[in-house]
Amino acid sequence: MKKALILGVTGQDGSYLADILLNKGYAVYGMIRRSATGNTRNIDHLLQNPDIFNKCFFLCRGDLADPTSLYRIIQSIHPQEIYNEADQDHVGWSYDMVGFSVDITGAAVGRILEIVRQVDPAIRYFQPCTSNMFGKTDCPVQNENTIFNPQSPYACAKTMAYYLSRYYRDTFGIFASNAILYNHESPRRTPEYVTRKVTQSVARIALGQQEKLILGDLSAMIDWGYAREYMEAAWQIMQCKEPDDFIIATGEAHSVKEWVQEAFSAVGLKADEHLVTDSKLFRPSNTSTLIGDISKARKVFGFEPKIKFHKLVGLMVDADLETERTRLHK
Repeated sequence: MKKALILGVTGQDGSYLADILLNKGYAVYGMIRRSATGNTRNIDHLLQNPDIFNKCFFLCRGDLADPTSLYRIIQSIHPQEIYNEADQDHVGWSYDMVGFSVDITGAAVGRILEIVRQVDPAIRYFQPCTSNMFGKTDCPVQNENTIFNPQSPYACAKTMAYYLSRYYRDTFGIFASNAILYNHESPRRTPEYVTRKVTQSVARIALGQQEKLILGDLSAMIDWGYAREYMEAAWQIMQCKEPDDFIIATGEAHSVKEWVQEAFSAVGLKADEHLVTDSKLFRPSNTSTLIGDISKARKVFGFEPKIKFHKLVGLMVDADLETERTRLHK
């Protein structure tokens, strides 16, 4: 039985990875930090299953800020694969927490890979990166060779993580692969992210539990995909013969305004009757419209996203409607 370690297992991506790897017959170890112990909703279905929890799915305590816990976990588990889904991944928060964001999202990758080098260089490592690394670009569609120009502390930190993975791969021969993931959403997103804020609010408005949806800039064009599909791609990347870097995206962009309109339309309402914009919610800097070229991923391991914009919005609205109805009937 293959062993995989997921750092950040309680998050959207980490929890989907746990589901995927368990279905593929892995023994899955998830690192959980102190502040996440009360926020396990994305993995509660695993923790509450006696046939899975502490049988093939295990939790271990640690933190990316603490090298000793990372060393203990990696050395004791000795996994074949490590997926680093733990970071400070919110662009907006990174403006106010620059030092923390750079350390946890960027420098921590160096800590992990150095431990891998010392414990067992044969361990395979997956590093998720972000389209935000391209920032402001003249390329209407970006590929693996497009120059980075990050526009936030978060994007700068991810660029550091990308190059640390490349460094350990090129210098020490470690199987370290980067995936430049474009925005990917799901019902497991927290309401801090605009997509989930919209679908959750729309569900509440449709059920008479909320009156208005307050947002900032509606003009941003975003390449949105489905998180579970992107985590399937992460596993595929780790099965490649050689480590490499790949863009994972849908290849199409839609505005925040389109997302809002599609979500309200899904419940038979008009967005204009419930939407309020607030300039205080605008970010201090913006990126260009970022659209990913998935030609390389398609060629190497057959990546082809099935759930794109319209299906994704509908999927999330339906999930939030069900959640809100359940909450109301308790």
